[in-house]
Amino acid sequence: MNQQLNRCFWANPDNPLYLAYHDEEWGEPCHDERMLFEMLILEGFQAGLSWECVLNKRQAFREAFDNFDVKEVVKYDINKLASLADNPKIIRNKLKINASVINANIFIKIQEEFGSFDKYIWGFTNGEIIYEPCDLRTTSPLSDTISKDLKKRGMKFVGSTIIYSYLQAIGIINGHLEGCFKYKKQQKQ
Repeated sequence: MNQQLNRCFWANPDNPLYLAYHDEEWGEPCHDERMLFEMLILEGFQAGLSWECVLNKRQAFREAFDNFDVKEVVKYDINKLASLADNPKIIRNKLKINASVINANIFIKIQEEFGSFDKYIWGFTNGEIIYEPCDLRTTSPLSDTISKDLKKRGMKFVGSTIIYSYLQAIGIINGHLEGCFKYKKQQKQ
């Protein structure tokens, strides 16, 4: 990983995990169901915290949440939820932990309705990437629409700010700043 590359200002140059996330993942189109679920859950855990805090605990989250296998997460019972709440390696917010199971159930219902969560989430832009440099914006009309739909379906921790961040994480919104080596402009059709 090249330390000398120009990157978005938020990518902490002293954290190799953050640089790798910025360089290899953030803003890259994701169509993998497991990863779409992982990022949805992790973005929910980020609420009120920094992404760097969540990112630093990501491997522990993967271990604690059965590598974000949605079919496993929906089976979590009171004992599993209690063990997650006692796990010092993850963020131990009981509301967020419980929301993970609720959201897993709804994620599966969306998969059943649309054929995949990928078809559902990318359907909001007809599969198109939005090139929108991440300045101080934390929501958009798109994140408002998706947040409203997910809340209507019963998901928790899916407010517009969380969903905006999620859309950037999974590459529906490419928010790299001008000057960043990953920056791209919207191509005119």
